[in-house]
Amino acid sequence: MALLLPRISRTSLLRLFLRRLSTTTTTTTNTHLDNPTPHTPSHHSAPLLPKPLYPRTRTPLEKQFETWLQHLKPGFTQSDVDDALRAQTDPDIALDIFRWTAQQRLYKHNHVTYLTMIEIAVSGKRYRVAETLIEEVVAGACPASLPLFNTMIKFCCGRKFLFSRAFDIYKKMQKSENAKPNLETYALLLSSLLRKFDKLNVCYVYLHAVRSLSKQMKASGIIPDTFVLNMIIKAYSKCLEVDEAIRVFREMGLYGCEPDAYTYSYMTKGLCEKGRVKQGLEYYREMRGKGLVPKSSTCMILVCSLAMERRFQDAIETTYDMLGNSMSPDFLTYKTLLEEMCRNGKGDEAFKLLEYFRKRDTLMNEKIYSSLLNGLHFSSKDH
Repeated sequence: MALLLPRISRTSLLRLFLRRLSTTTTTTTNTHLDNPTPHTPSHHSAPLLPKPLYPRTRTPLEKQFETWLQHLKPGFTQSDVDDALRAQTDPDIALDIFRWTAQQRLYKHNHVTYLTMIEIAVSGKRYRVAETLIEEVVAGACPASLPLFNTMIKFCCGRKFLFSRAFDIYKKMQKSENAKPNLETYALLLSSLLRKFDKLNVCYVYLHAVRSLSKQMKASGIIPDTFVLNMIIKAYSKCLEVDEAIRVFREMGLYGCEPDAYTYSYMTKGLCEKGRVKQGLEYYREMRGKGLVPKSSTCMILVCSLAMERRFQDAIETTYDMLGNSMSPDFLTYKTLLEEMCRNGKGDEAFKLLEYFRKRDTLMNEKIYSSLLNGLHFSSKDH
């Protein structure tokens, strides 16, 4: 039958047969290689390789670590470990020493060594290490200490996702006998809260915490300073709780604190934003009477509020005061004052005032001047 097939077909069948034969042979060979027959080694087998004559070279960091371990003599104390940690320039070596000493018999870290190690970790930007150490302290790894706990709160307040952990540490301090919260503790917590007072609707969420901290501080007998009272006043003013801000302002004398430029600025801004412009102006004048200079943002809010209340003379005097103290009103402040004057029949005076501002304000460029001038022309046509 094979003779009846054409030549091409016979050739194809032959190639297929040879390919199958080759595949079978290769498979069999591989099987023998994968599963060799076990045999007893003879005296002709290759000898084992000799061990290297020289050990691995130690790195400079390893040498430095071992050198400091030699300095720590048997029976070392927490003071010895603290000195060793502070002498390190590499935070990783300091951590290795800290962990190695913790594993030695008859030794346990105290609040001093934990404080030093946390400070080294934070300054060396080993934030995960600092978080781990803080969790160990909270779990009771060492006795409580006021400097240690305040350092932990400071670190947590600076990290957004550890904000709530700072208040957990504060609660632990309240229950402690040797680490009760002090003025620095409340200053750190209040400062952390105020950083969240960006929007009005968010302010009310955290205002309760500010009020609670203020009450607890007073109940514990801690006398606040101007810095802490300013933060409380700022919180109330941001939330437009101006009556509470005025109450705290009047209490400052009871604590022997003197209001500064920040105090008056918070009061002026809060009262103006609340619509009590007359009271805001009184605080501003009291501040200027003491020779204190507010921030430009306070002056601009006061100028706009006075202009909206049609108290143009007071607004103009405040603007003069700004320029006299090297502060430049922004475009919106100028626009509000000048256009409100035009709407109330004082167009000619507004044009003269604009020319005066142009001469006095070195930051008023041609673009701002042209925009203000066009706005005055537009407003004067309607009136």
